[in-house]
Order: sequence, then C-alpha cells, then structure tokens
Amino acid sequence: MTTQNLTHDNKSIVQQALTALVATGDVDALAPLLSDDFLHHRPDATARTKPEWLAAVRAALVPLAGMQVEIEHVLADGDHVVMHSRRRLPDAGPEITVVDVWRLDDGLIAEAWEIIEPASQAEANLTWWEPR
Repeated sequence: MTTQNLTHDNKSIVQQALTALVATGDVDALAPLLSDDFLHHRPDATARTKPEWLAAVRAALVPLAGMQVEIEHVLADGDHVVMHSRRRLPDAGPEITVVDVWRLDDGLIAEAWEIIEPASQAEANLTWWEPR
C-alpha cells in the first residue's frame, strides 16, 4: 500500500470513528476501531487504556448529549491523523476548541493525544508568551 493510500485510509478511519460517536453517542461504535493496546496520552487524563478511556468517554457523553461538533480540519500524514474541531456544549454551554492527534497501526487507532481549550479562555492563555 502506498503512503498516500495509507494516509487516506487512516483519515477515513478516524472520521468514521468520530462521526459514529458524535452521531449516535454510542461508545460501542468506537470500540472496534481501537486497538486492544490503545493508549490515551492527554496529560491530565486518568483514563489511559482502552477500557478506561471508553468508560470515561461513555460517562462524559451523558452530560454532553446534544453537543454540536464542527470539524474545521482533518490532516493526515502516514500513520498520524490530526483533527481540529470546535464544539458547543449543550444548553448554550461554552464553546471549546479541540485538537486530537491519532496514531493508527494496522487499520486501528493505537494512540490518542488531545488538547481542549475553552474558546472564552483563549486570550488569557496567550499571556505566557507576551514580553514582560
């Protein structure tokens, strides 16, 4: 398989996984697309393994039912896929910006990293690089 085909296939797998999850709210639609040794790397995460992460996503989806997701970018290079999305939480909740990085292995999602930032805090988060 060429690198271009691999990149396209990996991008499709990630889009399929997230579309199924967002459309149905069903974590079971996501589970078969994760490798058994899946690892989640978000720095503050307590759920790192596949079973832990699926349980955390399942619990998070209950209060997030009705969340609106707007995918801004999906970029793929070889075995990595990056997705940038804007999400509006239900009941006029805040907007958040999410960047997910996925690594795929043999057609399954093997690793994930994510950055979540409330849009309302974006300006405050820029202060770290302003000259003193």
